[in-house]
Amino acid sequence: MNELQRNLGLDLVRVTEAAALAGGRWMGKGDPDTPEEDATNAMLEALDNLNMDGEIAVAETWAGEHALPLVAKTRVGNGKGPAVDVVVDPIDGRKLLAAGQHGAISVAAVAPRGTLWSPHPAKYMEKLVVDRDVAQALVPECLDAPAAWTLALIARMKKVPVDRIVVFVLDRPRHQALIDEIRATGARVVLRSEGDIAGALKAATVGTMVDAMMGVGGAAEGVISACAVRALGGAMLARPAARDEADRVALAAAGVDLKRILSVDDIVQSEEVFFAATGVTDGSLLRGIQFDGDRANTESMVLRGHTRTRRLIYSEHVLEYRQIERNETAL
Repeated sequence: MNELQRNLGLDLVRVTEAAALAGGRWMGKGDPDTPEEDATNAMLEALDNLNMDGEIAVAETWAGEHALPLVAKTRVGNGKGPAVDVVVDPIDGRKLLAAGQHGAISVAAVAPRGTLWSPHPAKYMEKLVVDRDVAQALVPECLDAPAAWTLALIARMKKVPVDRIVVFVLDRPRHQALIDEIRATGARVVLRSEGDIAGALKAATVGTMVDAMMGVGGAAEGVISACAVRALGGAMLARPAARDEADRVALAAAGVDLKRILSVDDIVQSEEVFFAATGVTDGSLLRGIQFDGDRANTESMVLRGHTRTRRLIYSEHVLEYRQIERNETAL
């Protein structure tokens, strides 16, 4: 019997809840680093309580002033369950959290050992994400095609005019030409300063206001996003990206093919993938944490690739006295 037939996603949500609760009390305090560290430590502790033999497959690039413990090759879990690859982001949108803005989430995903593609040493990748209504029509050429061609394809599959299409793009100087190109087609752009994974989730989920995600973002975030996209039945195209010539030379020396276009099936090579996300601050997909005295309410999403099941979980947590005391002292 496949050990991953058990729904690890229902265990994994405890991990994202722990990280969200640890980081969430810093909302609006202007400090992006401390909540990331608190959330990371809480996530590591929760991961080590799960029945799995896990290994972090790829880690995000930020590490703050001190190296964080969830780096590539870190072993997690109690070692008593299935061998799995693990990808996490304790706070996707840590600057959003610091500023008290919408869209910060905590995420984690697992898949059978050896089935997640590792972009190392690439830190960035080009990405295009769509939902299941468009998935069958997406071809590798879409990543290099003019935005007008790709958006016309998306609009045709969704049976709407191009000016009804909404595209999520990270608000970065490198994307200005892309933003201008999208707007020239009549399509609309949702700009966010952070939240790469949340943007991919919106694009891959049918019925949200976002129809696609385009642009260059973090490579680790891309692998995590691919887990969610595959579980949702959406499609994703990606390719490692170099920031400058020195980066290009280093990637070439490491054997990274900067021309190869990857599909979601190349990045996540198994349907036995589980993904969990918990809202930290309010967003269009998940409500943020609501603290009320010694209790806190969370909203989470759990995805299972094999069955394409999407669950929303509302939880009430009774906070331990020492945890409350520690957080109030920090505030």
